[in-house]
Amino acid sequence: MIHDLKPYPAMKDSGVPWLETVPEHWQVSPAFAVYRPRQVKNTGLVESTVLSLSHGRIIVKAPEKLRGLVPESFETYQIVEPGNIIVRTTDLQNDQTSLRVGHVNHRGIITAAYMCLETKPIVLNEFGYQYLNAYDLLKIIYGFGSGLRQSLDFSDIKRMPVLVPPRDEQAAIVRFLDYADRRIRRYIGAKQKLIKLLEEQKQAIIHRAVTRGLDPNVRLKPSGVEWLGDVPEHWEVRKLRQCGSICGGLTPSMADRSLWDGDVPWVTPKDMKRFTIAGASMKVSARALETTSLRLIPSGSILLVVRGMILARRVPIARTVEPVTINQDMKAIVPATGVDAGYLAYRMDAAQTAFVPMIDEAGHGTKRFPTERWKDLSLAMPPVEEQRQIARHLDQATAQVVRALNSAQHEISLLREYRTRLIADVVTGKLDVRAAAARLPDEVEEAEPLDEIETEDEAAEHGIDDTDEVPAEAEA
Repeated sequence: MIHDLKPYPAMKDSGVPWLETVPEHWQVSPAFAVYRPRQVKNTGLVESTVLSLSHGRIIVKAPEKLRGLVPESFETYQIVEPGNIIVRTTDLQNDQTSLRVGHVNHRGIITAAYMCLETKPIVLNEFGYQYLNAYDLLKIIYGFGSGLRQSLDFSDIKRMPVLVPPRDEQAAIVRFLDYADRRIRRYIGAKQKLIKLLEEQKQAIIHRAVTRGLDPNVRLKPSGVEWLGDVPEHWEVRKLRQCGSICGGLTPSMADRSLWDGDVPWVTPKDMKRFTIAGASMKVSARALETTSLRLIPSGSILLVVRGMILARRVPIARTVEPVTINQDMKAIVPATGVDAGYLAYRMDAAQTAFVPMIDEAGHGTKRFPTERWKDLSLAMPPVEEQRQIARHLDQATAQVVRALNSAQHEISLLREYRTRLIADVVTGKLDVRAAAARLPDEVEEAEPLDEIETEDEAAEHGIDDTDEVPAEAEA
């Protein structure tokens, strides 16, 4: 049904360059004719249900996630009602991947730093949300920001062009997009389940090799460390901090563009989706290394994430195959003499049962993996030549699983790109969904909720988390 969509039969010039032509019978109205700002302070703590904008969705924050927030702080929050549209309007310049628009389904309170909008009678509430959702997905909203930190208020967007179809057509668009989104989410959910199974298979292969080696008849000895158990008798038990030097990273000033768009990869948690890091989504210049304390991490190092919601289930580990830099949410281990980077990366990746209990939360709910905890973790290390043999074996033994994982992750990315394009094309009048919406069944099966960590990929994690906490830019 999605593939049968066609353009509208009659189009007109919208007068807006990036919109180009739009359906002839649609209006082009300024945002102030469609939306109005709303902010009701939680004075007197009249509302206690705390909401959060997370990965493009407004969720109820569980009480255990509120550590670090004193009750008085909630008086500065704003009360929101079902149907309100929330837009995260801060730090646009530093973060151009996160999903910033959410639709409220529960009465509650949310940080007053966000813009809360109501729709006017000219549009259906759900259509008004989908239109801003499309602006967010296409990142058009960034062009309306003001100031060095690129923050928005309603005065910045009040003349932003909004397309307004007839109300019955708005209803058809909302119905169609809801149906399409459920189907796409179901497909993504199936791929996520496959990824979990493949990850389990990969971890089983790795665990056997890094805990027993490649000799099935090797003699074992007690390690003296509870989580390690017995280890090959010729292996040495060593603390992680003894395996190499630990270093951190930072974010150079985004305002100084001479520090960016160079040739040096700048790795952030969103790049940690693969075990081998070759490149990054953003790069810094040689000047950033010369004028800030940002350090070049040599090839053959191990990277790990120490802050971010990506830590909700596990600690991402990767090895580098070229020199890189990292941001403040990462740590690097430069291996010591006698330590093979490939083996150490595999050994650390297989230590999740020991790592995960060390993860805690900052006051605002963001996950953190404190260095003072993991640096003293004990690992069993074979002689360096055996380390290299194990690493080579695991590269070969996991290659097919890794290919399948990469394929599934790529398919998820394509599905998300398709969803973005579909929403944008439908709400901007590039595709006519009226006939398709009329043929939809009356009831649509509820899709299973997406995995919370995978939806973070949509935000894109980001150099930063897509949560209510917006970290300050770190400068040298």
